[in-house]
Amino acid sequence: MDDALGLESTPEVARGPMAVLLATLVVASVFVVLAAVMPSETDTAQASGGTSSASDWRPYSVVAPIDTGINVYHDHFRTDEVFPDWLLDGLGVSMVCEPTFDGSWQERYEADKEACWDAITTSDIVYFKGTKIIGTSPDGNTDIHILDDPSDGHGTAVTGAVLDANPDAVIFFVEGFSTEAVLAAGNQPLVDIVTTSFGAIGSLPVPGIETGTHQTVVVNHKIHTGAADNSPSPAVQDATAGPPWSIGIAGYAEEGDDQKETMSGSYPDIAADWTQVLPNHDDVDGYHETSGTSFATPRTAGILSFVLEHLREEVGDMGSGASGERNASLVVGTWPEASAGKGGVAHITNADVRNALNLSAWYPSFTTWDPTSGTMPISPVAPCTQVGWGVVNMSNIQPMIEHLNGTQTMPDRPGDVELCMQLNQEAREAYWGVYPTEAPLRMSLEMALRDEEDR
Repeated sequence: MDDALGLESTPEVARGPMAVLLATLVVASVFVVLAAVMPSETDTAQASGGTSSASDWRPYSVVAPIDTGINVYHDHFRTDEVFPDWLLDGLGVSMVCEPTFDGSWQERYEADKEACWDAITTSDIVYFKGTKIIGTSPDGNTDIHILDDPSDGHGTAVTGAVLDANPDAVIFFVEGFSTEAVLAAGNQPLVDIVTTSFGAIGSLPVPGIETGTHQTVVVNHKIHTGAADNSPSPAVQDATAGPPWSIGIAGYAEEGDDQKETMSGSYPDIAADWTQVLPNHDDVDGYHETSGTSFATPRTAGILSFVLEHLREEVGDMGSGASGERNASLVVGTWPEASAGKGGVAHITNADVRNALNLSAWYPSFTTWDPTSGTMPISPVAPCTQVGWGVVNMSNIQPMIEHLNGTQTMPDRPGDVELCMQLNQEAREAYWGVYPTEAPLRMSLEMALRDEEDR
């Protein structure tokens, strides 16, 4: 699309390894910036983001991956749990499909084609009963709405990464690569976290989905996790990972020497698990090992979802989102005296969660670096320029929870780290200060994803 600054649209790609030349061009541009520096009463409360009076279910969290589509037939997404009607109403569900769970992928698809897949329109929000998935496809221009058909594949793995971190998450899946797709989740009151794994090749400094993520975070008070590019280019100017309201995520080699992945964005907010084993998109029970910030990012979204869900259980919060009666808070309730020793009303916001995430991050020692691994050693000097605040994985969950509920407060980060990340934040605020723009909501459909790297 043509943006408000007069820049031409650039194809966006899944976060995958990119040419050094592109990265070099972007590095130069960024450091110029751095230098310059319809429901019942119960349902109504839920739909408005309020606290539900329903007591027959459980605390929950809603994560919204925006991607190619999702394989609803894979065992990874199955559940015996049935989502309650008030939750479906609150998420705007207009159609229920009960997938066939016998036979091959193709046999299941053929069995459901007429009643489900051929009947879905761009305006539908569909609950796939027997799974953890509610999905929608507002962009259209897809062979099969919502389903990650054999010509796709990325969205199934992305969503698998969310559920590996929080198996109890409710998935509000949006098929698409546009600002409209982001807003389909960002404007949904019950969604907590929106996660995106696509963006401009080499983090070229052009507009992308930042107007949608601005609405999601700044206006609607949700969390956005955005994948940095899978090249060494800085994340500051990246439309997915760079805006200051977004959590930009690079990768580190958690399966190897615990160092920085060379082909992963620099100066992000954090780095997370680069290589994972995730569900296939065209069978019902297969998995594959794959790598990229495309998967580090939704895994982080799942981690944050787990934290929210745990805290909601502590304070008796049966709602989600941050709007309406929740008054911009992602966790609302009353602290039990025995839990944190502080009692009183609990209000945890996006800023609180993000601060806890930053405090919990850590830097691997460069002494574990294997020169033959293809990774980049974590520098003992200004490691923030490589991995931001540091590494986040499942080990960060308990410290974050304890910090947020007050049982074990984490100390401030060292002064040099805080200064480095303050400069990062100031650069991002300066770069993205022209937004939100009045750019068209719909981006070019000439998209690709930030490609995974099979290992």
